Amino acid sequence: MEFPSKYNCLTKNSFELAGFSIVPIRYEDRLAIMKWRNEQIYHLRQEQPLTEENQNDYFNNVVSKLFNDENPNQLLFSYLENGTCIGYGGLVHINWHDKNAEISFIMDTSIEKDHFEEYWSIFLRLLEKVAFDILKFHKIYTYAFDLRPHLYTALEKVGFIKEAVLKEHCFFDDKFIDVVIHRKINDYISIRLAEKSDELITFEWTNDTETRKNSFSNNIISFEEHSNWWNSKIRFNTYFIVEVNSKRAGIIRFDKHKDYYTIGINIAPEFRNRGFSSKFLFISCKKFRKNHNEDIFAFIKPENLASIKSFEKAGFVFIDKIEINSIDALRFQYN
Repeated sequence: MEFPSKYNCLTKNSFELAGFSIVPIRYEDRLAIMKWRNEQIYHLRQEQPLTEENQNDYFNNVVSKLFNDENPNQLLFSYLENGTCIGYGGLVHINWHDKNAEISFIMDTSIEKDHFEEYWSIFLRLLEKVAFDILKFHKIYTYAFDLRPHLYTALEKVGFIKEAVLKEHCFFDDKFIDVVIHRKINDYISIRLAEKSDELITFEWTNDTETRKNSFSNNIISFEEHSNWWNSKIRFNTYFIVEVNSKRAGIIRFDKHKDYYTIGINIAPEFRNRGFSSKFLFISCKKFRKNHNEDIFAFIKPENLASIKSFEKAGFVFIDKIEINSIDALRFQYN
């Protein structure tokens, strides 16, 4: 019997990124997967080593049935580098009603030491395409024994947030260990032109402590000052409100100078530290570019490392150092 190669519940079955891809799990990869699982049994929810008979039975009687199911409890993929399998994983414990799923992943033991973070990050981005773009799930998460801290670094770099630590949750190697849960929400981001009705909430964001600290002018802004500034700016259609799930989450502003624009960003306090900044910048610059060809510059305080990282991730490159109001500033240009 020929092993299936497409999941009925997916409108697309192959996903690619920078020479890597995930495809519905292949029968030909089963023994390599068995070998990796047995080598890494210490961090898996697997009680004993697998045998070839176990693996063949699992693929023929469990995995093969997933392909025709409209709502399978898991979707497994072979993870390929230029066509060669280097790992596998997917969405498991799928809850179709609540639109969430756990992420499972394991890679070739021989390359894990030198390439884990890089390959894990790419796999996560590929799997997001399945979960968020195709299946429209609301949430994906990881459930991991607290044994591999490098796992969490990669998760947080691609926007996952530590949601919970289940203290002493599993018995391992004669002791109880923690389980760490990270999650990512499928936030719907939209952008629109700023309006008069946004004046009050942007005033609140403007005088937020973190905003004033990162500004080149630390003075508190009065509502009258803000109102005059706001009404003079929104008529130029270069100020944008970014919304997450229809809730106002930040402002991106483009200020006109002689032959260039400067960009500024202010994220609503409740949306900070969630990986939104670079996404907001990327979406806003892309929209702005449709109608404006001038250069776009950003000026950032050297100590504001989070902002520097966000701008770089959104496509800005460092140009030089200058001073603004006698304060050191780094100048970045949108590439």
